Amino acid sequence: MTDEAGAVVAPDVIAKGGIVAASVPLADRVRIIACGAIAREVIAICRSNGLKHIDLVCLPAIWHVYPEKIAPAMREAIADARREGYSRIFIGYAECGTQGQLDRICAEEGIERIGGPHCYSFFTGNETFAENTDNEFTAFYLTDLLARQFEAFVIEPLKLEEHPELKEMVFGNYTKIVYLAQTEDAELQRKAKWAADYLGLDYEYRFTGYGDLTQAVVGAGR
Repeated sequence: MTDEAGAVVAPDVIAKGGIVAASVPLADRVRIIACGAIAREVIAICRSNGLKHIDLVCLPAIWHVYPEKIAPAMREAIADARREGYSRIFIGYAECGTQGQLDRICAEEGIERIGGPHCYSFFTGNETFAENTDNEFTAFYLTDLLARQFEAFVIEPLKLEEHPELKEMVFGNYTKIVYLAQTEDAELQRKAKWAADYLGLDYEYRFTGYGDLTQAVVGAGR
């Protein structure tokens, strides 16, 4: 997708098959197969680091809710990339609830993925997140995408509007929403605070930037 000036624009969600294509010869390209939830961030990192040889293909971001779908689709996407002639492929997912399936794919295919258990961790910085895990077990995390799409990713799948009693059942053990912000955006902060109020939780804002994702994407492009 491009704007009127021809620049690549990241939509909120890139569905399977959505491609941001590089403009260099195929032999020089790297195919990143990523979660649509981090499409904007991957594109921003590529832009700021001059990584014009990276192609981005994203699987649906909503599959965070259905992690069992990720690994089979990843195998298919890798096979597609191989058929297209890509020799350099990188998985733009952390473990993300796949119960080890992505790591098995990495081992079988000889490719790498983003380090860490999930995007909350690598945005925070995996080492820092691990250090704070014991103190944060009652936190519900939002990223820029989840703040922007809270209704689509939380309210609608859980049917909270139809069954408000589920708020207490699902979120009763949480004490706060922590917004891990990739960008300093006042509107997203407002949305994240609204989400906390909607769930009856305390609110905390932390600017993380892109965390370990920058190193992962830049490293994949070397």
